[in-house]
Amino acid sequence: MNVDALVTREPGGAPGAELIRDLLVDGATDKWDPFTETLLHITARHDHVENLIRPALLAGKWVVCDRFLHSTRAYQGYGQGQDLKIIDALHEIALWGLHPDLTIILDLDAEIGLQRAFGRGDENGTRYESMGVEFHQRIRSGFLEMAEQSSESFLVIDASEDIETIALRVKEAVRHRFSIDI
Repeated sequence: MNVDALVTREPGGAPGAELIRDLLVDGATDKWDPFTETLLHITARHDHVENLIRPALLAGKWVVCDRFLHSTRAYQGYGQGQDLKIIDALHEIALWGLHPDLTIILDLDAEIGLQRAFGRGDENGTRYESMGVEFHQRIRSGFLEMAEQSSESFLVIDASEDIETIALRVKEAVRHRFSIDI
């Protein structure tokens, strides 16, 4: 079975959301307070959903997105201390009830994850990568807590293996979860 899929990312993905992405990933780590940063992420997400994701879904496509609403809960909520109830309420307004069918968490020790991020060729990284290991440990804990609270819509995959092994595990998990042949 061939799956007609749109592959995208956040923050960004649509032209307006990409402009907001530049505001979010570049610059000083303290340039936004957590609430402002939350609003920027959700504004970018709304633009992304309305201009790219929702039309793809209406056309019958699958959407595979690198990061989505749970990332804002993890980064701005668990990582920066923004109230999760506020984040959830803003998402309900901005997304009109749209939620992912499956969230895959590639779980990895925060220190190793940062080493991999910096190993991609940009030794400075983004402003998020510059926020330090403690910040990323809080994010990881947040993702794992969300997965534990809602195990039916999350899948945690050990990301300490090589990329080919991780990709195979993701493919097998999606095949099993959705009973499709990919």
